[in-house]
Amino acid sequence: MRFEDVVIASLASVEAPHRVTTQELEGRLAPHLSKLGLLPGTLEALSGIRARRFWDGGTPPSQAATMAARRAIQQADAPPDRIGLLINTSVCRDFVEPSTACLVQGNLELPSTCLNFDVSNACLGFLNGMSLAARMLERRDVDWALVVDGESSRFVVEKTLERLMAPDANPQTFRENVATLTLGSGAAAAVLTRAELAPHGHRFVGLVSRAATEHNHLCRGQNDWMKTDATGLLHAGVELGRETWEAAEEELGWTEGALDLAVMHQVSKVHTESIAKRLGLPLERVPVIYPEHGNVGPASVPMTLVKAASEGRLARGARVGLMGIGSGLNCAMAEILW
Repeated sequence: MRFEDVVIASLASVEAPHRVTTQELEGRLAPHLSKLGLLPGTLEALSGIRARRFWDGGTPPSQAATMAARRAIQQADAPPDRIGLLINTSVCRDFVEPSTACLVQGNLELPSTCLNFDVSNACLGFLNGMSLAARMLERRDVDWALVVDGESSRFVVEKTLERLMAPDANPQTFRENVATLTLGSGAAAAVLTRAELAPHGHRFVGLVSRAATEHNHLCRGQNDWMKTDATGLLHAGVELGRETWEAAEEELGWTEGALDLAVMHQVSKVHTESIAKRLGLPLERVPVIYPEHGNVGPASVPMTLVKAASEGRLARGARVGLMGIGSGLNCAMAEILW
């Protein structure tokens, strides 16, 4: 679907304060490496991830999302009393209910007229949230929309380490749980509106999506565990990515070399480079944050885009592709005209 009158007025991210290296995690597993069938250095070699970030203990996802939201609202100079929509897109949540969105809205003291809800779609949540917001803006249901995400991986990583150190852990246990050790923490937020309200905003051109839900068994998780068929997920995800790219070629006019930057949801080095190769994307046009931040779930795409902008990699008018593949499997690709 294409959008005619939607812009991103601002985009903000927040890094969690505690840097935890892959070497530190592996150090905790050192007495157990042999029974897991591992050699020292395996975790970093497999993933390309040197470190990830954790919040202070007890930091709820809503607090992280609120920090990013405040930055985005300030940067956009958006009138809080006119924000008509708040969508929280995080995998991590404070509670099963109420929604994390209503907690963030309460923290921000937005008006009672602001519609708020959570969108849950694994690592695609932020892109889905932007799409929903854009549709409501095009219809003039709202004037300003806020999409937020706060991810916290500390708890699930700690529980996974305990699982790998259990007496009955074996190489199969490691294979099923290794993807969990790639997870990181962070937060992001975007303010969207119409071009007339933010003339210097970045045009949100459109979004396409495709599903391959026959693969819904490849990655499943709860708040304290995630089991992943990493090899199966890679192969199925790459093929779904190619199918979605073909849809983007038709709907958004993408051609080889057309994108100035391709901002991907990032799981690891092998996933990022495999998808880039399959889609014919030069790696120099694919900014990465996974070496220092790991897989930050739905926050990965906006965090990577913020970093690319801060490094001066985005000139006015640049065509930027946003791409993500989430457990399920689902894939979405969007374009921003910077």
